[in-house]
Amino acid sequence: MTAVLTAPPTIDDLPQASDRISLRDTISTSFTMAYRGLLKIKHNPEQLFDVTVQPILFTALFTYIFGGAISGSVSGYLPVLIPGILVQTVVLTSVVTGTQLREDMDKGVFDRFKSLPIARVSALSGALLADMVRYAIASTLTVLVGLCLGYRPGGGLVGVVAACLVVVVCSFAVSWIWALVGVTGKSAASVQGISMMVMFPLTFMSGAFAPVSTMPGWMQGLNHVNPVYYMVNTCRELMNSNSYGTDLVWSLVGSLVVIAIFAPLAVRAYMRRA
Repeated sequence: MTAVLTAPPTIDDLPQASDRISLRDTISTSFTMAYRGLLKIKHNPEQLFDVTVQPILFTALFTYIFGGAISGSVSGYLPVLIPGILVQTVVLTSVVTGTQLREDMDKGVFDRFKSLPIARVSALSGALLADMVRYAIASTLTVLVGLCLGYRPGGGLVGVVAACLVVVVCSFAVSWIWALVGVTGKSAASVQGISMMVMFPLTFMSGAFAPVSTMPGWMQGLNHVNPVYYMVNTCRELMNSNSYGTDLVWSLVGSLVVIAIFAPLAVRAYMRRA
């Protein structure tokens, strides 16, 4: 019987360790984290309260309270309100992102994520991707309530779908801001308070519920740097006439800029404080 001798493995034969995560793995782990977020919603369905009850309640109340005063009739006010309430509902829903991140960090969940061999951005981007399902639910319910109240979008199905997609994409970008606030905030309550304090003025002065032309000149000027203003105008153009103008360009470009700035800041703050 002949013994077979093999040469011992060299350093080149051993697998090399690397601290770099490929783009493919980053995307994969981000969707895995998004699935975790959806499971949280499944086991805690009350998390959907703000995206189910709020669109129905706000749309009905605003329609019948302001319809006659602003446009003279409910039917005349719906083309103004529904695009605005769509933006308001979805954008305010993005605030919950920062609050939930802060709650998870307080519970120590993210300490475990930091020790896993995954991309640093996956834990945050996964949570934000899961919230896009919430945005889609809020958008759908808002449009359905508007149709039940008598709204008939001139832009047709294509315009409505395009408007909903734009709102979801823009809200995803805005949620990176609240992710940064959530990571750096001291408590979930403070994160929610700060977020609402910022978003409520931006939303109500954007022309979502009343024409901007009736506002004071200084407030009209502020709207030129108000991202919600461009989102509202974009949705009105798409839903009422299916037209694609400069407001759409500003909304999408602004979203890319927000992601490019706040995503790295949020990840860096997360690694430092999580």
